[in-house]
Amino acid sequence: MAHFLFTSECVSEGHPDKLCDQVSDAVLDACLKDDPDSKVACETASKTGMVMVFGEITTKSNLDLQKIVRGTVQRIGFDDSAKGFDYKTCNVLVALEQQSPDIAQGVHIGKAAEEIGAGDQGHMFGYATDETKEFMPLTHVLATDLIVKLSELRNNGTLAWLRPDAKTQVTVEYKHEGGATVPLRVHTVVISTQHSDDVSNDVIRRELLEQVIKRVIPASLLDDKTIFHLNPSGRFVIGGPQGDSGLTGRKIIIDTYGGWGAHGGGAFSGKDPSKVDRSGAYAARWIAKSLIAAGLARRVLVQVSYAIGVAEPLSIYLDTYGTGKKSDEELLTIVKSNFDLRPGMIIKELRLKRPIYEKTAYFGHFGRNDPDFTWETVKPLKF
Repeated sequence: MAHFLFTSECVSEGHPDKLCDQVSDAVLDACLKDDPDSKVACETASKTGMVMVFGEITTKSNLDLQKIVRGTVQRIGFDDSAKGFDYKTCNVLVALEQQSPDIAQGVHIGKAAEEIGAGDQGHMFGYATDETKEFMPLTHVLATDLIVKLSELRNNGTLAWLRPDAKTQVTVEYKHEGGATVPLRVHTVVISTQHSDDVSNDVIRRELLEQVIKRVIPASLLDDKTIFHLNPSGRFVIGGPQGDSGLTGRKIIIDTYGGWGAHGGGAFSGKDPSKVDRSGAYAARWIAKSLIAAGLARRVLVQVSYAIGVAEPLSIYLDTYGTGKKSDEELLTIVKSNFDLRPGMIIKELRLKRPIYEKTAYFGHFGRNDPDFTWETVKPLKF
């Protein structure tokens, strides 16, 4: 069977787009903390010395936006102007309005919780594969785990020269086994990390290899042909919003499956669960993972679609890539009998009105071992 290469990337908490995702979700959490029925569509933009939050929010919660934004930037690690950004001195701009009453009357006003309509039209995807214990693609898992390790070593002081902004990329050689994908080896690893001005490239590359890559990627997947590009630009002192502008919702592939499966285009961060871009995608992952965990397929893609103000999904689709133990039509019947995909019921079953979202905005929304990520809890299927 022919082999092929596939690549996924990840970015750290200090990447400017990810910073914005985290700020947007920190605002969402602050709204949901005292008002679980808050309606939130919060975007964030950032550039040198500036964070701007803007969008539409209807909430009974009292928001200290200065505290929320600065606290998020501080947690990320931008706490000194020498790092290019400082939570203490950055300018926080706010341009927030209430949710449009036209949307409110069509979606949720006067409706029972289970009958609320979708907050907008759109189509969302969920994906799962048996190639890892997380039922996630290995390329995505490894790229993400490298970022997690960089964050750990930066925050605990082991690699004091690390700074908050970083990117990883992993290429894996696969083979097809029927419709399933079987990883064979790691072909290429790329790490680019912001660093202090007083560390040499030799030290950076040696410690990235020994302290990060070899601690994360199993030795069985590395060989003498594996290629490493470690800070290949040669210098990465200027990072975060000083190096590039940031915007909520520009890392939607990193947030999901690393390029595998499909994506409907809707971002997650800053959106309360009445927005099916978020809740519908979480439900689709829940379905996909539950099907794989039940042994009904080795790999599956699920799509759901909605119209604004309409509770029932317009369509549900799945594709097992020929790996299903039953036909795709039979599996679709199982899905429909086990999952209620009306937005109100998704919100209820997955308990999505909790203030849990800031931590979803870094290290990925799926494949996480965290009880708050209820969509990662496999549902026993009746069939």
